[in-house]
Amino acid sequence: MLWRGGQALRRFSTGRICFKNKLKVALIGQSLFGQEVYSHLCKEGHRVVGVFTVPDKDGKADPLALAAEKNGTPVFKFPRWRVKGKTIKEVAEAYRSVGAELNVLPFCTQFIPMDVIDGPKHGSIIYHPSILPRHRGASAINWTLIMGDKKAGFSVFWADDGLDTGPILLQRSCDVEPNDTVDALYNRFLFPEGIKAMVEAVQLIADGKAPRVPQSEEGATYEGIQRKENAEISWDQSAEALHNWIRGHDKVPGAWAEINGQVVTFYGSSLLNSSIPPGEPLEIKGAEKPGLVTKNGLVLFGNDGKALMVRNLQFEDGKMIPASQYFSSGEMSVVELTAEEVKVAETIKVIWAGILSNVPAIEDSTDFFKSGASSMDVARLVEEIRQKCGGLQLQNEDVYMATKFEDFIQKVVRKLRGEDQEAELMVDYVSKEINDMTVKMPYQCFINGQFTDAEDGKTYDTINPTDGSTICKVSYASLVDVDKAVAAAKDAFENGEWGRMNARDRGRLMYRLADLMEEKQEELATIEVLDSGAVYTLALKTHIGMSVQTFRYFAGWCDKIQGSTIPINQARPNRNLTFTKKEPLGVCAIIIPWNYPLMMLAWKSAACLAAGNTLVLKPAQVTPLTALKFAELSVKAGFPKGVINIIPGSGGVAGQRLSEHPDIRKLGFTGSTLIGKQIMKSCAVSNLKKVSLELGGKSPLIIFSDCELDKAVRTGMGAVFFNKGENCIAAGRLFVEESIHDEFVTRVVEEIKKMKIGDPLDRSTDHGPQNHKAHLEKLLQYCEAGVKEGATLVYGGRKVQRPGFFMEPTVFTDVEDHMYLAKEESFGPIMVISKFQNGDIDGVLQRANNTEYGLASGVFTRDINKAMYVSEKLEAGTVFINTYNKTDVAAPFGGFKQSGFGKDLGEEALNEYLKTKSVTLEY
Repeated sequence: MLWRGGQALRRFSTGRICFKNKLKVALIGQSLFGQEVYSHLCKEGHRVVGVFTVPDKDGKADPLALAAEKNGTPVFKFPRWRVKGKTIKEVAEAYRSVGAELNVLPFCTQFIPMDVIDGPKHGSIIYHPSILPRHRGASAINWTLIMGDKKAGFSVFWADDGLDTGPILLQRSCDVEPNDTVDALYNRFLFPEGIKAMVEAVQLIADGKAPRVPQSEEGATYEGIQRKENAEISWDQSAEALHNWIRGHDKVPGAWAEINGQVVTFYGSSLLNSSIPPGEPLEIKGAEKPGLVTKNGLVLFGNDGKALMVRNLQFEDGKMIPASQYFSSGEMSVVELTAEEVKVAETIKVIWAGILSNVPAIEDSTDFFKSGASSMDVARLVEEIRQKCGGLQLQNEDVYMATKFEDFIQKVVRKLRGEDQEAELMVDYVSKEINDMTVKMPYQCFINGQFTDAEDGKTYDTINPTDGSTICKVSYASLVDVDKAVAAAKDAFENGEWGRMNARDRGRLMYRLADLMEEKQEELATIEVLDSGAVYTLALKTHIGMSVQTFRYFAGWCDKIQGSTIPINQARPNRNLTFTKKEPLGVCAIIIPWNYPLMMLAWKSAACLAAGNTLVLKPAQVTPLTALKFAELSVKAGFPKGVINIIPGSGGVAGQRLSEHPDIRKLGFTGSTLIGKQIMKSCAVSNLKKVSLELGGKSPLIIFSDCELDKAVRTGMGAVFFNKGENCIAAGRLFVEESIHDEFVTRVVEEIKKMKIGDPLDRSTDHGPQNHKAHLEKLLQYCEAGVKEGATLVYGGRKVQRPGFFMEPTVFTDVEDHMYLAKEESFGPIMVISKFQNGDIDGVLQRANNTEYGLASGVFTRDINKAMYVSEKLEAGTVFINTYNKTDVAAPFGGFKQSGFGKDLGEEALNEYLKTKSVTLEY
């Protein structure tokens, strides 16, 4: 294993690090990367005795040369180091004159003779942007992407007489994101981490600790330099292979194809995981299937039927356009500049002149690239404009799309006026370093596409149940905030893009949102752990995993919602046609609980959005953070403003206002039966809004003596202790047949003793903290009531003696039907066991149904006839047979009696957010 170096050596932002040993270094190379390596070596106390770089190009010095000259370091600019295989004498003498102890080659395009490479005391080290021995050669980053590698990275190695074959000094790696380009990979990792690594490598050499690990030839590859002539796209490949080819050539040399007799270069590729948007066909030479010019870009198709999207196209004259504008005719109108904009234009002209120093004067017709600028100059232009024009943030693509000075100024002015793009989402995060990542959490109300403080500025603390500490302060929505959110949702439904959007486009947005949730699943799961106390592994699989599945499931329903034709009696002599339409309701309110913060959001909001409604959602006061992170992701997915609104706060203020609001047409609620009744009353009195309620439960689980006992014990524990017992459908009461009762209890207690209670981020933890302090106290009171009534406390019933809101998994037996434990839901890790007489099927069914709740139920038996009979008689919305907690996005979920009405999940959930209109015509 390669020695990686101490963490402190890799954090330049923490301040200067003083080393005991220093070296005299010759820096051989060029570019901004070389400049940064030079600057950091000087900062860390090493003496750069000479810089050997390339001659000036078009009168412009290389950035490395500029930095060294400014610092007084000797600079040598040789066009070559050797002629006919021999080192040029004058060059060799100049090199030897600096007396270097080590050569450092951060980025070098010249061939350096071996007598120079081996000349210094410590030899030479080279930076190479791949994980050697893979991708030797000059286009390593390109080939990393072209070959679809899942890992990228760089190597610092000792130079030898081979091509990138020398011993390894150190290596670093990173994941390749699905839509990374060469620039993205370089800017995110290879550039910043490469600079740190080069400096670290020099210090390792100075300290005598630098390893020399021989490269293995196993897995070694060499690929040649990618040039424009061999970057043509071969179309008989999968969509992923086409995507890798295009992004592997983005920006240089650029993958291209022939369209209408002209070479067109493709940039900004991404895999298309959602449905294909509508568009205009575009014939491409060699492609079996035409591309589609859509409003989002050019869709291309692989030979596997899958698709990708290209964002920008560049023509032979260098002009770049958004791919969506390929068929657009005419030029954009020229805008007149204000006095302030004229000043900005003059500043930008000075910047252009500084970069294009070989051009006598910058005219309107001056072309940035035809005047000698390179891709490196694009980065400089963007950064100088940001520094000198009040923080104006351009993208590299803005330069490629407007290469002439006049066009570029027009683009800048449109940027300044906000005409070029929608307002950027501003998020004031609370960040925490936890779970080996930086978690970034929005904490404000999310109204009309923007995060904003509550109207009156009020906030409240949200608490980490693991240790009782404050995570952050969250905006406390007022009545005014609720009204603003409803107004935004109403406007988005009645007047916005959402109300006019095609169903398939709506589905595409939902698929994209699901993809983003999946991409951020580790961060979302970590936030869920922080805010709700969920065990991380469960949060990742269930809290977040099922949320992603729910959005994907309902995204697929968007274009499948349909009415029907109905034969009716004809009004003779005329004829009639009657059909029904399914239409969205309008603005919907959703109020969710704290046990599965994101999953409960997904169960209701996905069906709501698929039906075409807009929504205002109030998360539970104690767990608002994943809902607010979801809001951020919805913007990134492209949801129009006002479609989704999130208002954290109390049920008594925000929740009550939602139930009374006259502009809300539907309210979906999950929570207690008591609050559900109050909501239903308010909804009726206000404007008779439609309601769906998923309320309390006391779900019976009947275990017969002919069951598979090991499975019954294991699954029965899951039925009670899953998610710390904070589970709507948790088995609130177990009925165990008398002949196996004692053995069942003994086995359960044995298994509980094996459970690990502790930090929910520990992957081996089985049982985390209860959601909040008041709930823990309620559970302890519940146990006290059971003991007072005469139930037997077999195990647990106490708070775990450690910080946070931890409770021992608890088991009660001898629970009689009249007792509090038999009637009321605990919503915690408390197993309530009652025995029933052997063979008394009807008797136990009567006891199981003797409750006002009817959310879920279960039965364990090997007798299929008995199982079916019991399932028919149980009065519950869900019956599990020889399993438990097995919910699925396609299966409707909801209760009977005082457990509520209406369904989440499955096709039936859509009907909760739709209205049916009958239309009859005569002809």
